Amino acid sequence: MPRRLTHPSLLPVLPEQEIPRRPLGLGVHVQRIQIDDLVVTDHRQVLAHARTAARQDPETAALLGHRPSVPLTLQAAAALLAALHTPDELTEMGMRTARHLTRTTAATQHRAAVVLELSDAPDPV
Repeated sequence: MPRRLTHPSLLPVLPEQEIPRRPLGLGVHVQRIQIDDLVVTDHRQVLAHARTAARQDPETAALLGHRPSVPLTLQAAAALLAALHTPDELTEMGMRTARHLTRTTAATQHRAAVVLELSDAPDPV
C-alpha cells in the first residue's frame, strides 16, 4: 500500500528560531564610483587650505604628487582638499560642485556587467 504524504499546509508550524538560516552567496559584484566636478571660486583660499592640509597630512599629499620643496599648483591643491574633505567643507574652502555623477557597475558570474549612471548635470539641448 503506498504511503500517503501530508500536504505541507497541514504540517505543524516550526518556531522560527528552529529553522536554520544560512546566508546566500549570490556571486554579484557591485562597484559604485562617485565623481564630482569642482569649480574653484576663491583660488587664494584653496591654496591656503591645501598648504595647511599638506602639512597636517603629508602622506596623502605625497600620494597626490606634492613635495615640500615644490609649491602646490591649483589643481594639486584642489585634488588634495577633495581627497580629505566633504563637498560641504569644500564649499567653505573656496570650491563648489559643478556636477555630480554616480556610476554603478553590477555583474554576476554569468552575465556581462551593467553600468548605470546618475548625473545632476543639465541635459544637453
